[in-house]
Amino acid sequence: MVTDRDLDLLGLGRDDADGGPDDPGDDAEQPHPRRRRWRRVLLVLLTLVLVVLVAVGGFVGYLGWRVNDNVTQAELLPTAPPPTTAPDGTPIEVPTSGNGTNFLVVGADSRGANDRGRADVIVLVHVPADPTSIQMIHFPRDLFVAIPGHGKNKINASYAFGGEPLLVETIQNLVGIKIDHVARTDFDGFKDMTDAVGGIRVYAEEGNDASGNGGTAIRKGWNDLNGEQALGFVRERYELSQGDISRGRRQLAFVKALLLKATSPETIRNPLAIARFTDAATKNLVVDKDLSIGAMKDYALALRNIRSSDVVFATAPFTGFGTDPNAGSIDIVDTKGMKLLGEALRKDRMDDYLDVFVTP
Repeated sequence: MVTDRDLDLLGLGRDDADGGPDDPGDDAEQPHPRRRRWRRVLLVLLTLVLVVLVAVGGFVGYLGWRVNDNVTQAELLPTAPPPTTAPDGTPIEVPTSGNGTNFLVVGADSRGANDRGRADVIVLVHVPADPTSIQMIHFPRDLFVAIPGHGKNKINASYAFGGEPLLVETIQNLVGIKIDHVARTDFDGFKDMTDAVGGIRVYAEEGNDASGNGGTAIRKGWNDLNGEQALGFVRERYELSQGDISRGRRQLAFVKALLLKATSPETIRNPLAIARFTDAATKNLVVDKDLSIGAMKDYALALRNIRSSDVVFATAPFTGFGTDPNAGSIDIVDTKGMKLLGEALRKDRMDDYLDVFVTP
């Protein structure tokens, strides 16, 4: 049991605990009552601060444990080195440092536990050496490209043939760059992350009804979407004017909307939202073995000041549409445009690359 003496030792006892009107002791030896009250107040405040620090530390520790427990590391990078020649045979030199960092983000739409799924989201994220912006380049899944060991086919066929390593090798050869890191999530992850932050507000360049493959009606302009609706938003292509190209632009708009909502004051000030988003973002996340949890935290910290206008989009260059006897409907690569994209990435000068756009 806590006694008055115990409270006295903590400075939390009654003001007259050491004496009172009937105490024969020398008044000069007694602490001033006002001082005792101030000491008690200061100790209470100190206790509260310590409780808050312990709570915050425990919360941060919980988030760290959750991330470590959720994230899976796997062999996602190829053993083949980056290319030394461009697709047209021109010699190229891929810098090993000082030219920013290239991440390949893959969204797999799997249909079962044993199904690798289709790489329906293929986005190259370039973070400059001076991380004041982010460039996201969408690679349409029907882009007709050379796949090492498999001839020419749609780019997402490389994922079906050899998973992330072959997809990475294919894009490195196509663009003439080195991809530093890979992250893969699935469409359920997109849905859960959206719900975790209470939904998103995203801009649609064109609308569609619910009869397409997305199953969600979207109006042109701003849309407030929950997780299930966001899933329909990023899946839809049948009802869009340019099919997979238009879907890619939607996917980029979704990523931007989710990024901005996740880093908004509304979310940052809500510990429960942070915990839910962290869990949703990482529970289906697979990264390459070179991307440590510590490195992920460092990248996130470096990008903490990114704003809406700092996120720039591009679509991998193509000249039009066609058909192939084996691959079916295809998007035809713009060889000259791809060369310019590769040069901009290698030199870390995406700000000078002209074929970009910014969604609201």
